[in-house]
Amino acid sequence: MVKIGHIELGEFPLLLAPMEDVSDPPFRAVCKKNGADLMYTEFISSEGLIRDAHKSKQKLDIYDEERPIGIQLFGGELASMNNATEIADRAQPDLIDINYGCPVKKVVCKMAGAGILKDIPLMIKLTEGVIKSTNRPVTVKTRLGWDDHSKNIVEVAERLQDIGVKAISIHGRTRMQMYKGEADWTLIAAVKNNPRMHIPVFGNGDIDSPQKALEYKNRYGVDGIMIGRASIGYPWIFREIKAFLKDGTLLPLPTIEERIDVVREHFRRSIAWKGERVGVVEMRQHYANYLRALPNIKPFRQKLVTTYDVNEIEDVLSEILETYVNIEV
Repeated sequence: MVKIGHIELGEFPLLLAPMEDVSDPPFRAVCKKNGADLMYTEFISSEGLIRDAHKSKQKLDIYDEERPIGIQLFGGELASMNNATEIADRAQPDLIDINYGCPVKKVVCKMAGAGILKDIPLMIKLTEGVIKSTNRPVTVKTRLGWDDHSKNIVEVAERLQDIGVKAISIHGRTRMQMYKGEADWTLIAAVKNNPRMHIPVFGNGDIDSPQKALEYKNRYGVDGIMIGRASIGYPWIFREIKAFLKDGTLLPLPTIEERIDVVREHFRRSIAWKGERVGVVEMRQHYANYLRALPNIKPFRQKLVTTYDVNEIEDVLSEILETYVNIEV
């Protein structure tokens, strides 16, 4: 049984990675229904949170049906991170996670996200501050290092564990790699196989099929897998991996009925949470992924991303279902 503090996650948990502008409550809901064991909010700026910024505060919204769930924070200032942790704590998540992995320039230049990988003492200091600011388990998401010359994750993981971090998720690339090239899981395995380590170690990067999940589980010995980009428009990946890990069963691809049902649920939850106008607009980024590989889908997709009318979107989804229900996709 994998546990983060008192939180039980099963024998080999599958985690939904925190993804900016993706892993909001509507998206998390459909991933949870399809088997995600632990999820996180989108990463939240500590500076935005302490300044009462609307977008930052909205990201604190969590729901009982999502549990267990962590609120993920990022920042480079000790006082801001401590204050933000206290604010996040009041939202009653199951845990607090710190983002030391985001490679985006506007985050890194503030010595936040993966920018902290250039200053490990500061990382330790910030993490200690967060741990002291909450009674909830604190976890960390990070990368192998800043660049090929500073892949110090084995040492960093030890130091994080020593100050009280309860689990670590490691993306198998450096900051300089961004998302290019193949993720290197050998150093993730080195962290897991370090005899000094006793907290859960989760691997992240390039898991896009049940077969690969099983291969990496067996080869690298991690406690669980974090899945990000492969889940966008395809929340079924969680149930597919679970079935394959259990007994080698390869589940059939989701039917067109299942696809449209999930699109509808995601869309309706988006409207309910964000309001009609924003919900309609922000849902547009998801249609291409949900509907990929459907032949001649472009005209339908064009309607979905240009109208603001909720009823028209519902009608287009019904039309897609009628058009493709007897087509093998």
